[in-house]
Amino acid sequence: MAQVADVDLKELVLSNAGFGPKEIAQISAAVAADFSRYQVLREATSELETHSERTPAAAVRLGVCYYLLGRYAAAVTTLTAADGGALSHYYLGKSYFAQQHYEKALNAYQAAQAAGYDKDACQLSMAEALRYQNKAAESLAKLDSLSGAIEQTAEYLYQRGATVAALRGNPTEVVALYERAVETDPHHSGALFGLALENDRRGNDKSALDLYERSASRFPAHIGTLINLGILMEDAERYDRASQCYQRVLEVFPTHARARLFFKDSQASGDMFYDEDDKKTRDRMSHILSVPVTDFELSVRSRNCLQRMGVMTLGDLARTTEHELLASKNFGETSLVEIREMMTSKGLRLGQLSHEKRDVEPVYEAESLSEDQRQMQDRPIAELSLSVRARKCMTRLGINTIGELIRRTGDELLECKNFGVTSLNEVREKLTIAGIKLRGD
Repeated sequence: MAQVADVDLKELVLSNAGFGPKEIAQISAAVAADFSRYQVLREATSELETHSERTPAAAVRLGVCYYLLGRYAAAVTTLTAADGGALSHYYLGKSYFAQQHYEKALNAYQAAQAAGYDKDACQLSMAEALRYQNKAAESLAKLDSLSGAIEQTAEYLYQRGATVAALRGNPTEVVALYERAVETDPHHSGALFGLALENDRRGNDKSALDLYERSASRFPAHIGTLINLGILMEDAERYDRASQCYQRVLEVFPTHARARLFFKDSQASGDMFYDEDDKKTRDRMSHILSVPVTDFELSVRSRNCLQRMGVMTLGDLARTTEHELLASKNFGETSLVEIREMMTSKGLRLGQLSHEKRDVEPVYEAESLSEDQRQMQDRPIAELSLSVRARKCMTRLGINTIGELIRRTGDELLECKNFGVTSLNEVREKLTIAGIKLRGD
């Protein structure tokens, strides 16, 4: 750590001495150890830009610095006009990859290997580019072609884990590969992110938080790491920390739509004043109101009636009057007594929140759906591959299947903590692909 602290970033950037993987690793480690040094790197890069006579070697140095700062378009322009050496081709490939130009990235990695850059590093980078081109089978084949010491490196294990995940392979194998990668290199940002994501998907928030924080401490940090860590920080009501995560994304991508929206939301939430006692009371009530009616032993007749009416939670029942229930087909006094008792057990009564009730939209009737759509309703919500923020809303609302989701309206989803318009649009887009919609859309 003392060596990292002693690194002179400005000297590394502006010196005429040799510049290669070792120096790049020193720059990354120095900024990772103290992110305030990101500003030093940016200032040194700006000074390098002003040098009147830029040698091909200096162009490589400048291009790599552009890449580290996230200025990928500038990196491509500069490295394309650099010395044509192995390092310039390799970081040209990484810059293309960051811009999602995966075919160009592949070509640059091949040129880097031909020019003498580390063959294994080039092959692993090619495998990653293929995976992002949705060619996971080709990616795995390339990984299978590698042998020897490379198979025990953190980067290889990470790339293999990510590729197996892309092929929808055994989740246990994916986690094992990520864990081996982290054991090999406790600071590998990709492996830490992958392992954090797997824990996040399984609801292991504590483990996910720790892994995201470890991944975020690296430089350059994985964008997904910073976004997901920010969301977990918001869940923990650590809004200042969440804002810092989103701010780090915006440092590199000033126009990043999700980061800008989440940053604004986290700042607004952090500025709010809470009466703690009132907040605890409201939280307890909110929790009770969100309890699904399926948690209770109800008769088949009552359950079917509530499902037809789109009544999914105790909150929905609190917004529904006795008259509305009795007006429903096949719902009689016996069912009404059953529902009353259930509500009383939770300190609630029918109709007590009827003033909040929105117009009830019709739900999907099974006979109006195609066979494919009916089967889609029974599938787990995980098949929609929603973002972390959207998935957490589904968990809070007790939504486990696609059928349970499409019985909700957009407004109901927007009431969920940390679920905004961006997440709603994401859900609508995923459902549209499946040929179905939210209630009321």
